[in-house]
Amino acid sequence: MEDWLSPLQQGQPDVAWDTFLTRYRRLIFASIRHYTQDYDDGMDLFAHVCERLRADGMQRLRTRAEEPHPRARFSTWLVTVVRHLVVDWFRHRDGRHRLSSLAQDLSPLQRRIFELVFLDRRSHLETYELLCAREAPGISFREFLATLRETYRAVSAGRRGQILRELGSVPPLESAGSDPQHPVEAAERNERLEGESDAAALAGAQRAMLGEPGTAHPFYWAGFVLSGSGPN
Repeated sequence: MEDWLSPLQQGQPDVAWDTFLTRYRRLIFASIRHYTQDYDDGMDLFAHVCERLRADGMQRLRTRAEEPHPRARFSTWLVTVVRHLVVDWFRHRDGRHRLSSLAQDLSPLQRRIFELVFLDRRSHLETYELLCAREAPGISFREFLATLRETYRAVSAGRRGQILRELGSVPPLESAGSDPQHPVEAAERNERLEGESDAAALAGAQRAMLGEPGTAHPFYWAGFVLSGSGPN
């Protein structure tokens, strides 16, 4: 049994809290430092975590400690709780600013893709259309896909990637690999087909639009038809 639980059950919450903090202070700080090395942020987060854990007479801690058959060690559970509190704190304080700071080392085009996809939650096709209309009017879809992949790769690696996934709530690009209807995967597959006809290319583009929730309605893709006398 946790050594701080007995005084808590005996109506001595201050003694219980001091005992708990003596035992788990280093673990809490280590969990916080995983997300920030800034001293002021670290101290603010520690105060925030302690406030939440001590709330309601340490009820959250007591409920977990009194479970007869816990699925994990108390310390493992505590790290998970601290992680959630830290992520919520960052999201509430400066979620968008913190996400934007992850893109500081990107090229201008990659940074714009990051803003549209990760911050504004635009679909990949919508992002491409916006880039064509504004920042990159001459970019081909093949070039866009390559830059999109590079952007995901750059911001999804290591510790920065973990922060991005938890604060941004955006699925990684590689999740598209298991979905043959994903628009990016479909477009890449179409690009790999050498010598395909114009009709096949159009059908591939339509399938890509159909796979995106924002453009799935026939209004967005059914009206496209072939015209002219191309080589195919």
